[in-house]
Amino acid sequence: MELRGPTNFRRLAQLRRPLLAWYDQNRRDLPWRASRDPYHIWVSEVMLQQTRVAAVLPRYEKFLRRFPSVQKLASARVTSVLAEWSGLGYYRRARNLHAAAKEIVRERAGIFPQDSETWRKLPGIGRYTAAAIASIAFGEPVAVLDGNVDRVLRRLLGSNSVRESWNAAQQILDRKRPGDFNQAIMELGAMVCVPGEPLCSQCPIGTLCRTRGRGEARTSKPKQRKVSSSFALATRGDSVFLVQRHADESLMPGMWEMPKVESLIRRDEVLFTVRHSITVSDYLVSVIAQSAAPMARGTWVKYARANKLPLTGLATKILRKANIIE
Repeated sequence: MELRGPTNFRRLAQLRRPLLAWYDQNRRDLPWRASRDPYHIWVSEVMLQQTRVAAVLPRYEKFLRRFPSVQKLASARVTSVLAEWSGLGYYRRARNLHAAAKEIVRERAGIFPQDSETWRKLPGIGRYTAAAIASIAFGEPVAVLDGNVDRVLRRLLGSNSVRESWNAAQQILDRKRPGDFNQAIMELGAMVCVPGEPLCSQCPIGTLCRTRGRGEARTSKPKQRKVSSSFALATRGDSVFLVQRHADESLMPGMWEMPKVESLIRRDEVLFTVRHSITVSDYLVSVIAQSAAPMARGTWVKYARANKLPLTGLATKILRKANIIE
């Protein structure tokens, strides 16, 4: 495809060689980069949606040990999938991953799509994720645009347009190594062309950049609102009292947690506190100890079984701090 249009894409095409050379020398040793298995790449890309690499690393290989193939994932109960996903948040991703696995096994005989357009027909697969899987696993010359890539391209172009970023990403894509190129520009955004103060002196393509670090890809994130809440930690022998969220809840349906305490509590009742952030809310959570079951519909769960339930991220954090689960 010829590089043309209002932006000088021909100039930006010069970044392919130095960027790939930098990536070959400096890329992080991440477990999903050791495989071209589309299942492994798919799982990693879904986990990495809106989640930091550091949070994904301890969960990725554990998830693959539990569900080593798309067939194993498709045959599992959704509660088992959610339990393995616990701690990563945004649980709709896990439900969609499970639903897509069923579709691949039942309707495609376990054969993965090899192009991005077909991937996008599966539950939970958007334009970025489809392009990432298809380019990395199958070498399809299709570009990605996530937050890191968008920031790099906006600084390179001196623009503020998502449409132009998508156009530039596709135009400058290295068609011989599309998967590596996509990962290279994502890596550059994650490690060098970072938000705020980019490390311009370390950038392998800095001579092609119009802004040299000025400007951001998107407006700043909204300030988190401070919220206080309280939960009851009731134990009996080697069991803990848990309640399950209703199936029709808009957030985390079917997940397990401690009962929420709606009444006012005294400071001397607090066993410990934890902080927990969800999107634009920063929670300070007080945990109070109770020797009997709270007034809530729930059940006593053995400590050994609690870790196998689909717990909310907050419940996991509380139970770990209480040394009830590992």
